[in-house]
Amino acid sequence: MSSFYFSKSKYCSFWQCPKIAWLQKHKPEEREIDDATLARMREGNRVGDLAMGLFGDFVEVTAFKDDGSLDLGAMIAATKAEMDGDARVICEASFSFEGLYCAVDILVRDGDGWSIYEVKSSTHNDKAVYMADIAYQRFVLERCGVQVVGTYLVCLNSDYVFDGTLDLNGLFLITDVREAVEAEMRDVGPNLQSAELLLSSPEEPEVPLSPSCRDPYPCSFWRYCTKDLPEPSVFDLYRLRFPKALDFHREGLDSLEQLAGDSRIKNPIQLRQIDHAVHDREAHIDRPRIRGFLETLHYPLYFLDFETVQPVIPEYVGTKPYAQVPFQYSLHYIDKEGGPLEHKEFLADPFEDPRRPIAERLCADIPAGACVTAYNKSFECGRLKELADRFPDLAERLLAIRESIVDLLTPFQSGWYYNRAMGGSFSIKSVLPALFPDDPELNYANLEDVHNGSDAMNAFAEMRDMEPEERRKTREALLAYCKLDTYAMVKLWQKLKAAADD
Repeated sequence: MSSFYFSKSKYCSFWQCPKIAWLQKHKPEEREIDDATLARMREGNRVGDLAMGLFGDFVEVTAFKDDGSLDLGAMIAATKAEMDGDARVICEASFSFEGLYCAVDILVRDGDGWSIYEVKSSTHNDKAVYMADIAYQRFVLERCGVQVVGTYLVCLNSDYVFDGTLDLNGLFLITDVREAVEAEMRDVGPNLQSAELLLSSPEEPEVPLSPSCRDPYPCSFWRYCTKDLPEPSVFDLYRLRFPKALDFHREGLDSLEQLAGDSRIKNPIQLRQIDHAVHDREAHIDRPRIRGFLETLHYPLYFLDFETVQPVIPEYVGTKPYAQVPFQYSLHYIDKEGGPLEHKEFLADPFEDPRRPIAERLCADIPAGACVTAYNKSFECGRLKELADRFPDLAERLLAIRESIVDLLTPFQSGWYYNRAMGGSFSIKSVLPALFPDDPELNYANLEDVHNGSDAMNAFAEMRDMEPEERRKTREALLAYCKLDTYAMVKLWQKLKAAADD
């Protein structure tokens, strides 16, 4: 195996799908990683750094070259020196055997041997890929002459509640995964032999689409692997479960035209999507139902949108890992029929807990008896309920707002207003350009820096580390993004009104 280099991340990629590993080596330019994935990677690094202190004093052997890349040789040498000495806990302990490299998150001296602790920023401890990851590490360490006496998985505790002082023993759950790793060890050697043969070949492997395209992680080469499929394809059909879409694909039924008339398609929205694609129909507008929906609204009419951060490591008292914490909202509103469109907004101080300020301002900004709309209201309703639970003195008002919310998603998701351009998605980012295809005022791409919810989440989380001028620009970008979200809702409401009046 000396002719190729393999790391634990490459092994896990091969474990998920051999073609991923081949593409990473031979066609890395085809890989697509979105900002949300990059943010999760950064959070994963933060979790890993924090977990280093789980067992008290530790030695970290991470080393860098002048160009900023990892100095693996120095890390391997430092690991050996620490193991030969009296180090008890070594973080990023590094090993290499005939081209196989791995860095153990936390290596702990355990009697006459050593125990591997693999740290994940997930709250799940039962993913098979985690066992493959640890099995690969154990395989490498044992071939380097290390006696591995324990294998453990370190994950976040989804039940941990931050009380103001971070408790590492409460935040992390440590699971003994010896049996699962033992079972996985049988496949490591054969997998590596297969990987070496595959990666040394210039011929792209023919690997059909499979559940591995989504499990355990969405494949970053999905667009490349599906480049020959028609657009839209069966994988774009509204809420069609991925396994069922795969079944159709395996039968050669890839286009919506091929699915027309198939008795297995029963969902009315899917049927409408296929019908509009096949016959290039104009918009479907169910005026009676739209009128009925609009009659549920009244003045004063408010359009609400929240933005949230989702700290992996809880930062605010009473929150858990990955809790959604609102830090911003936008409100467009019209006080009476024929009245002007007005706007209010709130953006929290990034250095403070945003929950009390946002709750107080929301109660002040939305008058009692107002009708509030949201797009996919379950999100806003969930945040309001959490704020009400947190602040009992504001609960009655917050819950009243929650009860007043009408979901602007309903007419579109229900199929009362549909056109072909919406495809199989009824998110506001899909519906808006479908109904206003040439309006630059409604194009999120024309915004500065913040173009979607993930951008907003990341920008707010990073504001504390910015210089004042950069923080000011980021604040303006966040306000502009959230304002467009509620303005877009206003435009959709107006479109519905126009359709109902025709």
